[in-house]
Amino acid sequence: MSPFRVGWTADFFQADGAPRFRDIGQDVLAACPLIEVVRFAEHRTEIQPEQLTGIHGAIVLAPRVTAHSLSQADDFLAIGRFGVGYDSVDVAACTAADVLLFITVGAVDRPVAEATVAWMLALTHHVRTKDRLVREHRWSDRSHYMGCELRGRTLGVVGFGGIGRAVVQLLAGFGMNPPLVFDPFVSPESVAQSGARAVSLDELLSSADFISIHCPLNEQTRGLIGRRELELMKPAAYLINTARGGIVDEDALFVALAEHRIAGAAIDCFVEEPPAQPSRMAQLDNVLLAPHCIAWTDELFRDIGRMACQGMIDLAERRRPRGAVNPEVFEQPGFLAKWERLCER
Repeated sequence: MSPFRVGWTADFFQADGAPRFRDIGQDVLAACPLIEVVRFAEHRTEIQPEQLTGIHGAIVLAPRVTAHSLSQADDFLAIGRFGVGYDSVDVAACTAADVLLFITVGAVDRPVAEATVAWMLALTHHVRTKDRLVREHRWSDRSHYMGCELRGRTLGVVGFGGIGRAVVQLLAGFGMNPPLVFDPFVSPESVAQSGARAVSLDELLSSADFISIHCPLNEQTRGLIGRRELELMKPAAYLINTARGGIVDEDALFVALAEHRIAGAAIDCFVEEPPAQPSRMAQLDNVLLAPHCIAWTDELFRDIGRMACQGMIDLAERRRPRGAVNPEVFEQPGFLAKWERLCER
């Protein structure tokens, strides 16, 4: 019997082949005799067709997946995206090539929520600045940096999926006002069940003390927060983006921060990743920055990996995995014939 071959993109590993991360859940695959694990020989920013030759599923970290990537996908069945964002994958191209795309739904909720709360506290307590005061022997300047508590303040959540809900749950003990939520795909009744209130984006921006973004990047959300939206925010409000860079207009945000139109921001994601030049945001004292890894923990990578691996096992054992982004492929004769052929082997 031929194995179901699962490939990992090369960015999971060091140049010498050693794992880059402590645990990516591969133990799940090791326990399944149907699966054979392989590693991409080299990292490319866009997966090339030859990299998919001879494998049936790929677990993908950073590389883009395009129509060109899938142009020779006769025996290639599925992309398992390592995470929940999939703006780097051409979903229509996957569907056209009879390739399933699935994501690791739920695995990132707690780590991203914890990172969001950590950033809220770091911003309001001026953690970065106060650390620098000690390092620069400026003890007497401490009275210029009075912080504020979360108590009595209002959180605004843009996008109320698993992460947004987890943030609300974690903040329940901080004595904050009922959260505000903007998500046109979630009913007001469902929002209310979480103790929050559904509002328009404009009301959220003008009323919240913290705006935390947790929506996917797509054509509806690209540029969602621009100059007009930033001008609606309170001067004492903070913006936190742990979602995707393209959701926020970076030029408009830089101006708002540089001119102190808003109190500050915490930014984990950028339009260009990695940027060709050091981020200009680094010039500003009222912003916290991370290279799209603020929520990276050993537990996060373990849980994402286990879920991605389980998805591949499900396919090898003729089951539909969780988190299908293009479930319509399960009705396509080309995908079904390919799936049946690979399972029979």
